This record gives sequence, structure tokens and C-alpha cells, in this order.
Amino acid sequence: MLAHKHLVPPTDPSGIDLVNAEWKMEYDIIVTLQEQGHKVELLGVDDDLLKIHQTLARLQPNIVFNLMESFDGVTTFDQNLVSYLELLRVPYTGCNPRGMTLARDKSLSKKLLAYHKIPVPEFFVVRPGQKVAVPKNLTFPLIVKSLFYEASVGISQASVVKNINQLKNRVQFIHNTLETSAIVEQFIDGRELYVGVIGNEKLQVLPVWEMVFRRMPDNRWRIATEQIKSSAKHQKKYGVTTYQARLPNKTIDHIQHLAKQVYQVLSLSGYARIDLRLDRQGRVFVLEANPNPNLSYGEDFAESAEKAKISYEDLLERIIQLGLKWDPERTS
Repeated sequence: MLAHKHLVPPTDPSGIDLVNAEWKMEYDIIVTLQEQGHKVELLGVDDDLLKIHQTLARLQPNIVFNLMESFDGVTTFDQNLVSYLELLRVPYTGCNPRGMTLARDKSLSKKLLAYHKIPVPEFFVVRPGQKVAVPKNLTFPLIVKSLFYEASVGISQASVVKNINQLKNRVQFIHNTLETSAIVEQFIDGRELYVGVIGNEKLQVLPVWEMVFRRMPDNRWRIATEQIKSSAKHQKKYGVTTYQARLPNKTIDHIQHLAKQVYQVLSLSGYARIDLRLDRQGRVFVLEANPNPNLSYGEDFAESAEKAKISYEDLLERIIQLGLKWDPERTS
């Protein structure tokens, strides 16, 4: 298993609040796989490819369970690490490098999806040093995000902007703080939906999941900010919870079909989560695709799999089998 060095669980977690531990996902997966009879060796990685190469040469593993979301602190290097595993002819879990590259760049992915007539919010990109000029087809409020970061990194209540001054300030914040280009999207005011997809060629679409904000004040936007995603305290404060979406069957079928289309258009494999919004007029918009989403026990992806009668143990086993079956040398 490849994981970030700072997320390697302690040998003895006694006395630690596992629910809120930063390394909960790594711990859940290791313990579950070991209970299933797998021999697991965890390698904490920062920026040392040689260490990876030496460990793989020594262990000759059947497969690498890949939990890396960046390499050497660079978020877009995660696809390069997977490419390295392919060059070494070592099977791995999760998404292939092509799919990771296409999904990571929110501008590129939206253009591909729009080409295939999959509804996405109107948007424009502001690269460092560029002036902010709002296209005529967009109106306030808008939402400002990093072009590359996932997991709501850099997203706060201030990300939704209502005028040009707020927009300029937030774009500058993304440039200065995250050091990436900013993507500015039409803000879709509505319900926050997630759909998990598992598979390589043959796909299984999981039940539609929804994030709700039961105690969010009327003067605050109902969005999944970085603070809300990472803080149990703020989740409790604002009554944030997730569960299977209560929607008409026709709407659910439409959303699941869109999720499957997105997965195929972006050449994803292994497993991924598709993020969508349902506006007040009942229109569905695809926000982005997230390859290799959080696999913690009790989190959205595992919970939606449970609703589809896939236990946590079976989910991890299926992900491993998909990794073993993936053919990096395919030509299509």
C-alpha cells in the first residue's frame, strides 16, 4: 500500500479517536484487508521514487493499493506516480493516469463533457497574471475554485461571489494561496449530489447520494466547503449529513446515466465519484469527477456501496480485482 508519509497510522492506535483521525482511511483499509487474509505492507511516501522501486523489487507484490493524492506536495503529480507503476509493470488499484489527467483539469474535463452534450456549468479560467473579465454568458453569483485541487481544497463561503470586486479578490486568493489557476463557474444554487461508479469496462453505478445542510443559516451558501468536509465540529454545527437522495425514479435514472457517461468520457477506471448539482428548476449539472475518492468506512462512497448491497470488505476486494484486471497496454 502506498500512502502519504504523514498519513501512516501508528502501530498502536489505542486511546486515539479513530473517527476523527487524519489517517482513518488508511487504517480502515489496512485492518479490513488484513482481516480478509491479505498480507499488507504499508509504505509511507513523500518524494522518493527510489524507495518505491526498491520496496517493490524486494516484495514483488501482487498489487499496489494506491492511496496517493499527490507526490512531493504537487497535486497533479499523482497521475505521474501511477504512470511510474505502469512502467514498472506493477498492477495498482484505482484510476489510470489518462483518466486522472482528464478529470484533474476541471476546464479540460468540462470541455470534453460539454462536447458530449453532458450539462456542465458555464465557466472561464483565470491564470496567474491574467485580468479578470466575466464573459457575457455568466451572471453573478459565481463560484471560484482551484483548477486542479479536489476535496473542496480552497473552497469557503467566500468562494461564492456576488460582484466583480469579490470575484477579483477570490481569484487572487486562489493564485496566491494554492498557486494554481482559478476556474470561475456559474453557481448552481440547489441540491448537492454524489454518485459513485465502480468498474473498468463493465460499470456499476451506485445509488445517488446527497449532502444536506439542516442548520445552515439563510445568509450562508449551502456548499461543501473545505472546513465542513474536514471538521466534524462544523458538520454538527450546521447539521451537515449525507444519505441516499430522495428523488423521483426518473430523476435518479437520469443522474445515474449521466454519471456513467462522465466516467466513460473521461476514461476513468477502478472507482470514482461524480459530483453534481440539481437546481431549483430540476436541471442536473455535472460539477466534476473525482477518481479514487475517500474509501473510509462510513464515508459517502462506502455507504452508497452498502446501499447497493456491497459490504465494505467486498468493496475493497472488488477494487483490488479491478486493479488486477486493468491492462495498461490496451490500445483503445
